[in-house]
Amino acid sequence: MRTSAGPVQVGPAGGVPLLPIVLSDEFTATGLAGSGDGFARRAALLAEAGMSPVPVSSEGPLPKIGVLFIAGLDEVAAAALAAKARSAGILVNVEDVPELCDFHVPAIVRRGDLVLTASTGGQAPGLARRLREWLEGRFGPEWKLHMEEVSAARASWRAGGLPPGEVSRRTRALVSEKGWLQ
Repeated sequence: MRTSAGPVQVGPAGGVPLLPIVLSDEFTATGLAGSGDGFARRAALLAEAGMSPVPVSSEGPLPKIGVLFIAGLDEVAAAALAAKARSAGILVNVEDVPELCDFHVPAIVRRGDLVLTASTGGQAPGLARRLREWLEGRFGPEWKLHMEEVSAARASWRAGGLPPGEVSRRTRALVSEKGWLQ
């Protein structure tokens, strides 16, 4: 992971510190640059997330975005675009070039609004992929409905004025009562 603020810090377990986040393009515009199969994969990833990326060209000014995915460009062009974006304060991910990335994309399992991820910080993508496959087998399509049920119950409890701690307790109780994690 690269940073513009200096050398990469080492985390408590000896690795690079990582903070997983879930990003919505409702608040942070996402750009996509590149060509070919890599570009198509990143476009599909963003579409599956419900995001509408802003097209970015390696020529001309950068649009107002906070995150940029680059895929399918040769390494020289990708490095130049990444440097240009980074200097504008834009977080960058260059597919399959970890040393040019400010963040990594985890392996993802989607079940409606339930999103499960596995990440190795770019160190072992095959392991992340295998963990995703394992999660897919344990969290099948029915979890979309489970998520909707919990969401509706939570909204009802919140509308009834229950404090967050009680909503959390009831959520845990509902999941246990239904036996979804057994």
